[in-house]
Amino acid sequence: MKQKSIFIVAAVLLVVAFVTGAYFYKKQQTEQAAQLAAKNQVALVRPDAPSFGDANAPVHIVEFFDPACGTCRDFYPMVKALMAEHPGKIRLTLRYAPFHQGSEAVVKALEASRKQGKFEPALEALFASQNVWVQNHVAQAELIGPVLAPLGLDMARLQTDANAPEVAAMIARDLLDAKTMNVTMTPEYFVNGKPLPSFGFDQLRSLVGDALLTTNPK
Repeated sequence: MKQKSIFIVAAVLLVVAFVTGAYFYKKQQTEQAAQLAAKNQVALVRPDAPSFGDANAPVHIVEFFDPACGTCRDFYPMVKALMAEHPGKIRLTLRYAPFHQGSEAVVKALEASRKQGKFEPALEALFASQNVWVQNHVAQAELIGPVLAPLGLDMARLQTDANAPEVAAMIARDLLDAKTMNVTMTPEYFVNGKPLPSFGFDQLRSLVGDALLTTNPK
């Protein structure tokens, strides 16, 4: 009986040690990521990146995204709804991270649509029709024309702008920034420079809530 009790106590202590170790390891990882974000603010926030919301909002979400990413599509309306819950308090900046095969051409078209003042409707149209132009996790850029044409875009200009060297340079820069920030999948979020402690919309909402309390404790 005594040996059994000793075994149980030892097992409990082992579990506690494991959980404690895992907690502190995760905490250390989060702190290191936050330090990385603070050190690399230039790589995290670029002034020419597409942005929604008040430029002076106290809470700034930076999202690295891929228009061919299903989770990016699913999270987008939830993030916009979160912004609507706190009018004027949250700003969203989008950074390009076209990790899916073929997605870079779609990003070029999206950036070209921004030059015509149609970024948001183009993004939402691409997300809404993602099942049409993303097949087996591969973006089929040749299928997005019918998706974008109804938005009133000058399609000839869109093609010219999409192939402009400065667009390719912007995407290359965003990909380099993603690498600098250790972004390996999309969507990846930073809230006032802090990364999510773990992935999930609840975690994003919580981090935004903490940031709102910090900037407006009342």
